[in-house]
This record gives sequence, structure tokens and C-alpha cells, in this order.
Amino acid sequence: MSNEKPSPFFLHPSSFLDDGVTIGNNTKIWHFSHILSGSNIGENCSFGQNCVVGPKVNIGNGVKVQNNISIYEGVEVEDDVFLGPSMVFTNVTNPRAFIVRREEFKKTIMKKGCSIGANATVVCGNTIGRYALVGAGSVINKDVKDFALMVGVPARQIGWVSVAGNRLEFDENNIAIDSFDNTKYKLQNDEVTLIEE
Repeated sequence: MSNEKPSPFFLHPSSFLDDGVTIGNNTKIWHFSHILSGSNIGENCSFGQNCVVGPKVNIGNGVKVQNNISIYEGVEVEDDVFLGPSMVFTNVTNPRAFIVRREEFKKTIMKKGCSIGANATVVCGNTIGRYALVGAGSVINKDVKDFALMVGVPARQIGWVSVAGNRLEFDENNIAIDSFDNTKYKLQNDEVTLIEE
């Protein structure tokens, strides 16, 4: 009979966990993934197969990372972020195989609740705003506003989305209501805010 406590998270036997990593309760890390030293992963996260995290990456709670994603040092992921299959983060702006530029890694921030579609690329040094939605295959090369809907190469904003990810249509008073959950939004000075009631 073993006195060993069960792990509060799931790590598939084919995956590797380096020393100095913290992982929150109910997080699941599936096949062929590697979490490098100094990384911190929150609770209730899910990592698909063939993911790499770190070193020294912080990931919030409730984050969903689909298959084939590498989250490099310099990337910060807040709570409830969705990263679609095979999306890409870069970490330097002018890479060369023969020049080491680890000291030049740029900070890339994924704000709470944002979603990045499959095969999209986020160029380093940019911030994706709260609840923004980036379409599949898009290339983000500049900061993205909260609630913005972005598509294309390079990505351009084509509208606004709600917390639930639904397209927002604003009335003559610049108010939009998402019928999914009745949340209300205000468009002012080309910025969208959630109206708390």
C-alpha cells in the first residue's frame, strides 16, 4: 500500500515535466508535451498533444491550449485564454540561426478571455486585448483592442465581439446587447467596454 498522494493534475506518461514547475489542480497535459523549468500553469487548464511551455512562462487559470503549440519565454497568458491548434508565437523580430538573441525576447501578452484561431501567428511584442477574437490563419503584427474581431494577413479589425465571442451590432446609442447572455456593451472613442449592471 502506497502512502503517495495522488497528483492534483494529470500528466500523460509520454510528456515531460522539468524541475521547478508548478501546475494547478485539475490541469491536464496530454501526449508528447514538455513543460520547461520555471513555468507556472494555473488550475483547470488543458494542453493538447505536442505542446511546449517555457522556460519561465506564466499561464493563468482555465486556459485551453490545443495541439502543436509552443509557448516561449516572454509570452504571458492570462485566465480563460483559448489557443487554437497549431497557432504560433514568435519571440524575436529578426531571427538568425547563427546569432543568439535570447536577451532580445519580446514580451507578448494574451489578456483574459481572448481566443486565437487555428494556424494564426502572433508576432512577438504585441498584446491581445481582453476577449478579443483572432480568426484562423491571421497574422497579428500590432496590439489588438479589447473585444476586437481580427482577420487576415496582416490582421485587420472587422468588428467587435462579446465575452461569449458573438459579433456585436451597435444601435444608434452605440449600445449592443448579446442575446446569448444579455451582456451589454458600449462603443465609445473606438473602444468597447462591458457595461456592468
